[in-house]
Amino acid sequence: MESRREFLKTAATGALLLTSKSALGLGAAADQQAHKSRVVIARDPQVYSSPSHLDEKRVPALLDRAVASWTGEKKPIDGWKRILGKDLGPNKVIGLKVNGLGGKGIATHPALTRAICECLQQAGIKPANIIIWEQRTGFLKACGFEHSDNPGSIRTLSSEIFGYEQNPESFGSARVNLAKALTLCDMVIGVPILKDHSMAGVTFAMKNMFGVVEKPFELHGGGCNPAVADLNCIPAIRQKVRFTIGDALSSVYEGGPSFHPDRLWYPNALIVGEDRVAVDQIAWQMIEKKRAEAGLPTLESAGRPPRYIATGADAAHGLGTNDRGRMDVAEV
Repeated sequence: MESRREFLKTAATGALLLTSKSALGLGAAADQQAHKSRVVIARDPQVYSSPSHLDEKRVPALLDRAVASWTGEKKPIDGWKRILGKDLGPNKVIGLKVNGLGGKGIATHPALTRAICECLQQAGIKPANIIIWEQRTGFLKACGFEHSDNPGSIRTLSSEIFGYEQNPESFGSARVNLAKALTLCDMVIGVPILKDHSMAGVTFAMKNMFGVVEKPFELHGGGCNPAVADLNCIPAIRQKVRFTIGDALSSVYEGGPSFHPDRLWYPNALIVGEDRVAVDQIAWQMIEKKRAEAGLPTLESAGRPPRYIATGADAAHGLGTNDRGRMDVAEV
């Protein structure tokens, strides 16, 4: 009889094969033996011209630079078309999973979300086929949006109102009811904001998916490990969440995931990539560097290393790589 671990490995392998057919095909998690996972860190030191003052006009240019660099396309619009892929025409629904749990002071910046929406429309996606969503109405509001489900325009949805699927989905330790906003989408772009986390150590690309389930509090045991990795292996999440445009314009390096102004810093960066594990590994390194500069202990010493990152890279999950030697990291 097949053991549980053997079953998980088989399931993960099958899911990975499915992903390789539907994802970007540009060489991240789907075929890491032959390709390195590319992660781009795009910076603009002048995005925050002064503490707490964002120069919103600089955000679209920073996004363009990040996408052009990651895809290798000279024109950002061509980069977006490549990210969307040939199977995602104008009638496909594209979701943006933002993060506002920490409140207005440490939420996905509306200027970034709006810039992504503009790029999607330039790439041919109809406004009515773009969904911005968060788990709760208050979280969505922190990201600069109110719940609105008006036909013909970009929808901004709170799962608190829009609802969850009745039948649960499972993988490993995760048994969850998924947000209907997620299941409605053909592709999801994660737009998390970089934060320290009191239990998981770091919250960014993979942990942002806690906001697509009805009861995320059930997944926080053991420092959120292996729940974060297990959740990301649920087929609807694994296959639909194809890209991360991580908001590191501002960040909290201690006391997260809630807002602590005394621990706020401004990396003035976007972290983008297809490989969610690699993106999280780079984000972790950024937070550790800032903690060291602030005279704080490492997350390991603090008793909360983000172990779920290595779990996401293991053979049972196969979500990506946490090995810097198997990454192509570019700072632009």
